[in-house]
Amino acid sequence: MEPSTWWWVLTGCVIVAELLTGTIYLLLVAAGMAAGAIAAHLGLSLPLQICAAAAVGVLCVLVFKRIRRRQPELPTTANPDINLDIGETLHVPEWNADSTARIPYRGSQWTVVLRSGSLPAPGLYRVIEVQGNRLVVDKA
Repeated sequence: MEPSTWWWVLTGCVIVAELLTGTIYLLLVAAGMAAGAIAAHLGLSLPLQICAAAAVGVLCVLVFKRIRRRQPELPTTANPDINLDIGETLHVPEWNADSTARIPYRGSQWTVVLRSGSLPAPGLYRVIEVQGNRLVVDKA
């Protein structure tokens, strides 16, 4: 069997492992192995194939870490990846004097609180945070 075939088989195995575990780093390693396969297709020797795979894999991990570091860390109460209510829109028909409202949402009554600095007015609002059983909203 050709060396490039072995690289592609290993790449496929690592992608399957990534799908089973859900870690992004295995996908980056698979990109490195694909680079090794391409190096094999170009006719490079085995040590150069391994170097190409390692270089691309490490470069992908470093770029990913740099991109990840630039993203701000959200608290769990405002992270849409953790709380699926973040970003949902809801209609508030009227507000109480203390800038709260009680509305039906997802089958139960919820207390809605305005984000500080917003003026209470009937209309559509977007959920920006969930604090216990309170939805913090901002004008949609």
